[in-house]
Amino acid sequence: FSVSATSKNASALRARSTLPMKPIELSFEFFPPKTQEGIEKLRATGAQLKTLNPKFVSVTFGAGGSTQQGTLDTVVEMMKQGLEAAPHLSCIGSSKDSLRAILGAYREHGIRHIVALRGDLPSGMGEVGELRYASELVGFIRAEHGDWFNIEVAAYPEYHPQARSPKSDMDNFVRKVQAGANSAITQYFFNADAYFRFVDDARKLGVDVPIVPGIMPITNFSQLMRFSEMCGAEVPKWIARRLESFGDDKEAIRAFGLDVVTGLCERLVKEGAPGLHFYTLNGAAASKTICERLALPKA
Repeated sequence: FSVSATSKNASALRARSTLPMKPIELSFEFFPPKTQEGIEKLRATGAQLKTLNPKFVSVTFGAGGSTQQGTLDTVVEMMKQGLEAAPHLSCIGSSKDSLRAILGAYREHGIRHIVALRGDLPSGMGEVGELRYASELVGFIRAEHGDWFNIEVAAYPEYHPQARSPKSDMDNFVRKVQAGANSAITQYFFNADAYFRFVDDARKLGVDVPIVPGIMPITNFSQLMRFSEMCGAEVPKWIARRLESFGDDKEAIRAFGLDVVTGLCERLVKEGAPGLHFYTLNGAAASKTICERLALPKA
């Protein structure tokens, strides 16, 4: 980079940081529990996070629809708690008829919000299904149900691990929006510059939907590194080395993680992010503490 370019970038960041604090929409992601104990834990988690007045909560969908009933059951449970719930739906490994049946069931339950994803093939399954890409799934949902569903799609500030190039990944994202997505949620990241660069590049291509940053609270070092390896999220070396140095000291890991992620969220909010979407792993403590530290205006 030239000195002048670096100075311009720094000026742009300073300009962003002067934006007034505005109401920020919060959302939280859960996965379908498999045991009665897990169901009770998630019920308690939902009650705790409801106090933060989230815009919605989302519920994941297993590879190839493996948690289809669990996803619906969890969404219905969240709705009973007074939360707007958005089931994830992936198209890989599914036929149009099976997707049509799932969407019909969601609509019968009054669900108006959905997270449309390509998804992954379960191990051993060879058929990719009739729809290969999330953009095709978004188009299918719009063709079948018009504007009934508010559709979220995924975005990858550090690029999808299977993308051929940053350009092809951005092109895929644009296609999802053009197919009818209302907004996007990003994969989690710890480098705010990657998020703002992604948003800037998307805006230059005419994307005007909200792009909400995904946030992963740090509570477990080995788990974080395993997840990040799987999804292609970069854990900066300074964060990884510090976490590693704490060994089995869970309290030190938790305290450091809260400081790091709260700082990330503060910058995202100050520089214009429209919301924060937390990957809770079905626990409330870390996400709730971060939100309380931010002292955000009520949406």
